[in-house]
Amino acid sequence: MNVAVDLGGTNVRVGLVDGDRILEILSQPCRAHGDESEVLEQIFSMISTVSQGRSVKGIGVGVPSVVDMEKGIVYDVVGIPSWKEVHLKDLLEEKFDIPVSVNNDSNCFALGVSRYGEAKGYGSALGVTLGTGVGSGLVIDGRLYAGHNTGAGEIGMIPYLDRDYEFYCSSRFFVSRGTTGKDAAANAASGDPSALALMDEFGTNIGMLVKTIMFAFDPEVIVFGGSIANAFELFGKSMYAEMESFPYRKSVGRLRVCRSTVPNISILGASSLCE
Repeated sequence: MNVAVDLGGTNVRVGLVDGDRILEILSQPCRAHGDESEVLEQIFSMISTVSQGRSVKGIGVGVPSVVDMEKGIVYDVVGIPSWKEVHLKDLLEEKFDIPVSVNNDSNCFALGVSRYGEAKGYGSALGVTLGTGVGSGLVIDGRLYAGHNTGAGEIGMIPYLDRDYEFYCSSRFFVSRGTTGKDAAANAASGDPSALALMDEFGTNIGMLVKTIMFAFDPEVIVFGGSIANAFELFGKSMYAEMESFPYRKSVGRLRVCRSTVPNISILGASSLCE
């Protein structure tokens, strides 16, 4: 069994995982605005709670930041201002005396969908999270490719229109139009014409993102996750329409694009870091 940690500026989730089964999961609001030690103590406490009385072989941690994977150091963690440089691997190993692996949270999502989700069985896959930002992770020949600083595949930072894909393919797009992704999806689902038009525009942006992914990586499958991915059925039509302009028609026909449906897939991915 492994312990998996999904750390975010809003919530911390810690799970006890046995292969593809999550035996227990604990979620708490992150003490993100405390000092460095306060967040650490919260993580320590949650790990102790879920692992109590269990034989745990390793701890896998997904963090929204740049990560030195070899040393397990995280830098400038998104949403946790006090975490500028935290030697997380050393701190956790000192506390629990078991091996620890640390990686970017989007990479954990990609690893999860590759091992246990919609990308299982595919050699090359990109996992893309759509939420407050756009995160992504790349799997090649069934293995996570993270790059030198766990930043490989971060297509959200690529310039697009007057900003970048992260702005136009995340909740920021909806906020800039005076709404939220959740409200826009709900209104579109009820047939509101302006909301439907907004979702179509968002889908066009996602279609452009998919074409950029195809040019850069040419994966077999792209799996979307995150809160906005739940509205896939509402923006998928315009996404596919935009993909029609991709110059290599055979590639479009062979590409699978879908959303993740496996609960807590990032926890499963973080656990897989230990293998």
